[in-house]
Amino acid sequence: MEAYSQLDTFLTQAETDIQSANSIEELESLRLAYFGKKGHITALTKLIGKLPAQDRPATGKKLSNARSQLQTSLETKSEKLREKTRLERLASEKVDVTLPGRRAASGGPHPLSRTMFRMQEIFSRVGFDIAVGPEIEDDYHNFEALNFPPEHPARAMQDTFYFHDNLLLRTHTSPVQIRYMANNKPPIRIVAPGRVYRCDSDITHTPMFHQLEGLVVDESTTFADLKGVLEYFVQEFFEQDLKLRFRPSYFPFTEPSAEVDISCVFCKGDGCNVCKRSGWLEVLGCGMVHPALYSNVDIDAERFAGYAFGMGVERFTMLRYGVDDLRIFFKNDLEMLSQFQ
Repeated sequence: MEAYSQLDTFLTQAETDIQSANSIEELESLRLAYFGKKGHITALTKLIGKLPAQDRPATGKKLSNARSQLQTSLETKSEKLREKTRLERLASEKVDVTLPGRRAASGGPHPLSRTMFRMQEIFSRVGFDIAVGPEIEDDYHNFEALNFPPEHPARAMQDTFYFHDNLLLRTHTSPVQIRYMANNKPPIRIVAPGRVYRCDSDITHTPMFHQLEGLVVDESTTFADLKGVLEYFVQEFFEQDLKLRFRPSYFPFTEPSAEVDISCVFCKGDGCNVCKRSGWLEVLGCGMVHPALYSNVDIDAERFAGYAFGMGVERFTMLRYGVDDLRIFFKNDLEMLSQFQ
């Protein structure tokens, strides 16, 4: 048949095409053209049965040799192309060993830590020392010595994490003040930062959070001194000229007591969604130390007077950095944390 008579010419052209292939993809196209379901060699193989019986052995042998020759050529060319590709990749990926090494990405303090450090630094400028105390407290230092009556709601199981033997996780850092006054005589000027715990969890509360409380006890301490220190702190912390508003309030350990509002840091007091159109944001509580506390620490209430204040670190962090969900501080969200490197 004519197709078999031109087999030598086909093989010569096929060898030329294989050697001219410049990519694995191009070589694969040639393989399909020869050995695919509709390939040239496949078609010739199917035609052998139509040849005269005496011609089939010789023609079959010649076709088998052609098949082997083409397969060998395809495999040899494929190996050459793969080696060429590997060498090109190695050349493109080579490393200049004289260049400095890649440094690991650096992290940074957590936003709550940044705020805590900032608060401590500001108060340190005006003479405050740093005091710390245990997070596992007893009822006496956490409540009784701070003038909390036995029926006070803060003592309830739903608000406080209790252990056995009258122990609990402290609900505020105020016990540090009691411990410090019991072991140090006036003048006293401290801030007490740390973790505190309460049974609460929602968009603005977590079971564990941070507080910073301040205490000053001296012979001539007044409420005016308290106002001056808080005004200084607020201006320095937010780096804005903000107004303060003191509203009468009640705390067992201070008398008189006040809640402190600042003009909204976002709308400058004009009214917005954050401040609920009031122009004010509540930020902390304060007051003059209740005389009953002095009797628990052997300080003469007739001679000395003092003031105390307490603020939530998370609250100030949210206001400074524009965070609207307290829980994001505890999710280890790297995308959020990377903004504070």
